[in-house]
This record gives sequence, structure tokens and C-alpha cells, in this order.
Amino acid sequence: MAPAPASESLPQSARRLSVAESFQWAEEVTRRSRSNFRWSFFTLDRQRRQAMEALYSFMRLTDDLGDDEGLSISERTEQLIAWRKMLDVALAGESQPHPLMPALVDTISRYKIPAKYLHDVITGVEMDLHPVQLKSWAELEKYAYHVAGAVGLCCIHIWGFQEDQAQARALACGRAMQYTNILRDVNSDLALGRVYLPEELLRQHRYSLDDLRQRAYTAPFVSAMREFAEVTRANYREAALLVSELEPPGRPILRVMLDTYQTLLERIEHAEFRVFEQRIRVPVWQKLWFVGRTFLPGGFRRT
Repeated sequence: MAPAPASESLPQSARRLSVAESFQWAEEVTRRSRSNFRWSFFTLDRQRRQAMEALYSFMRLTDDLGDDEGLSISERTEQLIAWRKMLDVALAGESQPHPLMPALVDTISRYKIPAKYLHDVITGVEMDLHPVQLKSWAELEKYAYHVAGAVGLCCIHIWGFQEDQAQARALACGRAMQYTNILRDVNSDLALGRVYLPEELLRQHRYSLDDLRQRAYTAPFVSAMREFAEVTRANYREAALLVSELEPPGRPILRVMLDTYQTLLERIEHAEFRVFEQRIRVPVWQKLWFVGRTFLPGGFRRT
């Protein structure tokens, strides 16, 4: 079987894939990605790892449908509508030609993931189809729910969770990671007409949207970014409480994700928020170290 690349819009299989073949397809999509999440999947047992690969592939393909520059906005909208319908029809039990659907349906059914969360993710991608300029922290939190929080809720169903508070803390985890991405991607998002830093935050620090569009690296900009980073850290503190509320098999993957993204935040802060001139990353060796140390006796955790 030759899997389609992750960027291909709504690829169709020449024949319906078996569940096992579909999981192989999702594994290949994940392998080709450069996501910070990919390495953390290796901390899971085979069944949960395959489920995470199916879930990740759904998220990746949904993003790609929204970002396909070869299509007009109206065409991307139609693709996302078709993607929603394909998901619903597959969940209703009807076989679909998309190679991901058998694995995705198996994952949703096995781990009792509410389909609403996947639809909410599609809504988040639809929110990015047009220029974005968030006015308030409330608008940012709503956006972060759709593109990250809903993903976190899907994940904890795969990992297993024990406490009622787990869902609220999964949302905090999604916010923390999404806010970190926003800090890192200020420059590239501007190029796409997207401003996720709340206008009320910028205004409070006497930094205008025009300043931002001109990539003005000034004291007010750094001050605004510092406050944004502090809010991000508060969400990480709440997210850290989620670890003990997961079933044991799901704890290492969350530790790796938190370590990776908190390290990214630290590197952004260490660079004094010079995000206009570089895209700050966590080195692969460090991501691998975070994964590897979970296998050491007793493991390691961030304090």
C-alpha cells in the first residue's frame, strides 16, 4: 500500500482499506510530519499509539484542507463541509473511500470519543479561512478551544482519565500549547493575515496593530509578549495537575508533551521574544531525550 502524503486533499483509496491497513496509512502520515507531538507517541503501548496516529492524521488533514493555497476560500470551505459529511457518514457505519476513516472510526468507537470534539476542530479550521484579528482574551480562549482544547479532550479519552477535573485541565493544556505556538508563530501568522495576540493586550501595552504589522520590535512589544507568556505559564501550571489524573499508561506522553512545549516557551523567552527574525524550535535531540527518560527507572518529571 502506498499512503498518500499528509498534504493531499481528501485522498481516495482505489479500494476500501481494512482497519489494519488504515492504521498503517495513519502511521505513515504521522511519520512524514514534523510535529512536536510525533515523538511523544512512542511512550504509548501499540494500541494507544495507533489511536493517537489516527487522531493526529485527522487533525493534520483537517488543517491541510483549510490551508490548501491551491484552492480558493470557497473551495476550501466546500472541502471542509465534505470532510464533515464524510466523518458523519463513516461514524454512522457506512464505508468511506478515504484511507483514514476505518482507523479513525475504530479509534472513536474503542475510546468513546465524542464526535462533537472532532467537529469542533473542523470549526476551528474554518475560523482560520478568513483574516483573523482577535479583539479580546475571551475570543482567544474560544479559538484555542476549537484548535487545541478539543484535541486535548480527544486525547485524554485515548490515554484514560480518572477525575472529573481532568477535562478542565485538558482544556488548560490545550490553551498552554496553543498560546506557545502563537508566541512562536507571530511572524508567519502575520504573513497569513492572522493576529492571535488579543488587541486588548496590545493596547494595554501601548503597542498598536500597525506596529505589529510593521514587525516593530520595541519595549512595548516585549512587555506584551511577557504578559502573554505569563498567562501561558499559568495554563501550564494547571495542565501539570492533569498528569496524576490520567491512567498510568497515559502519563508519560503528557509529560513529554509538557516538557517539549514548556521548553519551547523557555527558548522563546530566552531569545527575548525575537520572533520576527527567527522561528524558534526545540532541537530533535532534546525531544528524543524527553521521550527516552520516561523509560528510565522511576522516569523523570518536571517540577
